Amino acid sequence: MSFIYICRRKPPIMSENGTITMKDIARELGVSVATVSRALQDSPRISPEQRERIQRYAREHNFFPNALAGSLRRSRQEPVRIIGVIIPQIAHYYFSTILSGIEEEASLRGYRILVAQSDERYEREVRICQSFLAHRVCGVIVSQAKDTTSYGHFQQLQDAGLPLVFYDRICTGLNTNRVVVDDYHGAFTAVKHLIETGCRRIAFYGSSMRLEISKNRYNGYRDALLEAGLQPNESLFLECDSYEAAEMMTPALLEREDRPDAIFAVNDDTAIGILNVAKRMGLHVPEDLSICGFTNGALAMACEPKLTTIEQRGSRVGKEAVDILVDHVEGIIPADRVERRVVKTRLIVRGTTKMP
Repeated sequence: MSFIYICRRKPPIMSENGTITMKDIARELGVSVATVSRALQDSPRISPEQRERIQRYAREHNFFPNALAGSLRRSRQEPVRIIGVIIPQIAHYYFSTILSGIEEEASLRGYRILVAQSDERYEREVRICQSFLAHRVCGVIVSQAKDTTSYGHFQQLQDAGLPLVFYDRICTGLNTNRVVVDDYHGAFTAVKHLIETGCRRIAFYGSSMRLEISKNRYNGYRDALLEAGLQPNESLFLECDSYEAAEMMTPALLEREDRPDAIFAVNDDTAIGILNVAKRMGLHVPEDLSICGFTNGALAMACEPKLTTIEQRGSRVGKEAVDILVDHVEGIIPADRVERRVVKTRLIVRGTTKMP
């Protein structure tokens, strides 16, 4: 049985690693660990009064039994085969392709998925993790929300014995499995292409520099400039990673006397926002302004001119994440080994950039 935390009446007696265990509960209540385990499983071998006493203490101190271990004890033949998946935004093309890859590979491996959307909110992400514990998932695949800076909820999953695999936005605060695209190389290739087509004042639209993907893409952008003998200009770096933000911020940049002759955007939605603003302002793309995105989603082919972009291969990211998680669950990968995989990107040249 799992419990969702409701209130805390007194400080818990915790182990040295900061998490409460069945051993801690047993010591505090003066019973054996076996008694605690049986009470949490509603065993009839424990009196109703004792079960209620132990279960109440577990609730008050936010204790979640190891869901996978409990499942394996109950059925050696059929462990839990449900994978929890946290998506920042399901409507986002890249995340939807990752989800498609996750579902396809999970099905092939004999697993189902339980999907939840964080909507880029830390508080919602925390609640989802608690719900996954309550639903006894066997592991979690997650891309963290943009505003997540505290990782206790992820640590709680690890402490419960659940394998974690991060994709796209990784958690740098924990030593965990991860699957990412080659953000640095993708950005470097994109900016090198812009330089080879004659661009010299190249702006970068990126996400918050707290995110590892934004740091890696900025570093690729900067190093491509430096390799070509061009100095990065801080005034050409904008924290802007959505269509709406690009619509708001781009006019001021393009009205400058020293406006850029190219913009590299952290994703396709932002790049298309830039494209629409440039066209409304009477600029010709790519003659007056070259634009390159990063995703290669469906919208990249729907705009005019079609968008030059970096292909991320989201489906492959999802499949790799499932392979790592299931291999951990089934013991193919040892529990103490951290897997890190990188999915290669490639440049797709279309109409928003000039030919070299």
